[in-house]
Amino acid sequence: MDIAEDKTKIIPFGRFAEKNAKREGIGKPDTFDFLGFTHYCGVSKHGKFRVKRKTSKRKVQGKLKETKEWLKNNRNKDIHMIMDRFKRSLIGYYNYYCITDNTQTVNNFKEKIECLLFKWLNRRSQRKSFTWDKFRLFLKKFPLPLPRIKVNIYDLRKEISHIL
Repeated sequence: MDIAEDKTKIIPFGRFAEKNAKREGIGKPDTFDFLGFTHYCGVSKHGKFRVKRKTSKRKVQGKLKETKEWLKNNRNKDIHMIMDRFKRSLIGYYNYYCITDNTQTVNNFKEKIECLLFKWLNRRSQRKSFTWDKFRLFLKKFPLPLPRIKVNIYDLRKEISHIL
């Protein structure tokens, strides 16, 4: 099995990576993407080192582009069908990406989805269908699911140590 040189890189990472990067004048330590998440060095509420994760920018942009294309092609379909599709899509997205330390990125994603929905539903007719106030009322009638943490990575570690 060969290693792809363009995808392989050794980076300083871990508890002392931030101190070393500052000492060398680099700023923040490097991050890496794996399984759709960007892994980076962070600190817990108690000031201890922690590997943190957020959704990879590439994955967010790809999903937004895919959603935009779908809306562009299906904006004239029944509103119940469109909103059902969005609910199911967001639930799937949340099930994968709603983990510890990623709530801000997921909330930003949901807001961008709402903006896309507002834009493309307004293009259904010659005149604007929605103002933002009307759109908020629309979302009360057809609510999108809210993100919440599905997996607390650090609770999993505690559960595993109790089993062992």
